[in-house]
Amino acid sequence: MRQIPRGIWVLLAANVVIALGYGLIAPALPAFARSFNVSFTAASAVVSAFAVMRLLFAPTTGRLVTVFGERRIYLIGLLIVAGSTFACAFAQGYWQLLLFRAAGGVGSTMFTVSAMALLIRMAPGEIRGRVSGYFSAGFLIGNITGPLIGSALVGFGLRMPFVVYSIALMIAAAVVATQLRDQGGRPASSSTPQPGVIALRTALRNSTYRAILTSNFAQGWASMGVRVAVVPLFITEGLDEGPAMAGVALAIYAAGNVAAIVVAGRLSDTFGRRPVMLPGLATATIATGLLGLAPNLLAALGLCLVAGVGSGLFAPTHQAALADVLGNRQQGGSALAAYGMSSDLGAVSGPVVVGFVADRAGFGPAFVLTGVVTAVAFVLWSFAGETAPAVVGTGPHLTEADRDTTDS
Repeated sequence: MRQIPRGIWVLLAANVVIALGYGLIAPALPAFARSFNVSFTAASAVVSAFAVMRLLFAPTTGRLVTVFGERRIYLIGLLIVAGSTFACAFAQGYWQLLLFRAAGGVGSTMFTVSAMALLIRMAPGEIRGRVSGYFSAGFLIGNITGPLIGSALVGFGLRMPFVVYSIALMIAAAVVATQLRDQGGRPASSSTPQPGVIALRTALRNSTYRAILTSNFAQGWASMGVRVAVVPLFITEGLDEGPAMAGVALAIYAAGNVAAIVVAGRLSDTFGRRPVMLPGLATATIATGLLGLAPNLLAALGLCLVAGVGSGLFAPTHQAALADVLGNRQQGGSALAAYGMSSDLGAVSGPVVVGFVADRAGFGPAFVLTGVVTAVAFVLWSFAGETAPAVVGTGPHLTEADRDTTDS
């Protein structure tokens, strides 16, 4: 079996550290915002503000990666998020917290796009699903332990998790700076023609790429937005449990993710992307739609677990499909940036819209709406083409003529 390149393992280790810190603040962030006497919608907007800046800065990040290289932009992004998170710990009001958290979104999109570009460049075609699974698992391992540690840290105050998170990001930066020196440097000037970056307009002609954008939007809406911003509020406000149980719910969701991701990557390499994507989206749709109707904590935790399994099946699989479509080519263009933006758009709109519905109509309709979003992705994937090289017997899903069309 093809060995996973060393650089992938470095990214995996960094992902664990990043996600550990992100998980640390997940239980505290909505409660911290609410401590300034704001509504559910305003508390959810703190999560959305981070994603708004990611969304706005993604096109610029794509160009920066092309000019300066993935590794350099990755490190700068980590340092920006570390500084803004440390500032959040000392916010004296809601608007300060919102501003500091939003500033972190700029750095976040820098290291996210850079990491994805490195992953696509380094992952061999025949094991893209397995690599994407490990890459996602690295993030989720941190998400499992992070909320549990974060729930314990809130006992020392809601500001403490932000301090610890900033330290975790500094550790991740040190890992990448010292262990990934031979990858993702500044592109060298050369007279040798280099493969171009696939244009967004070209990628959009591909049915699978369109389905990828939709499922990534659903992933951002449900997993990155609603899960972090609204699920803790449902546990604390809807079921009248403490902030610590909100952290447990997030950890259980992440545990379901890891359980599915362990097998999803290998299955998608063997049987194709669609046979894994469709059951994952269906499972996430049903479990998420029922979550807001859970009558007690035990039922809510069970649905979090099932929803996590569904997300764990489709999240790494559409990431592998993206690598199939784009191929191991020079990355950082609009097609890759649009992929990141689709998730951010979901993470921006999801918490605000669902928080608004929860304020007006309750948590039941709010989570049903989230189920509708994942159901739309299911429909598009039902009509998407297969891209896995082991199944279709080809390389990137775009034709050679299509791939000659590059970003200007």
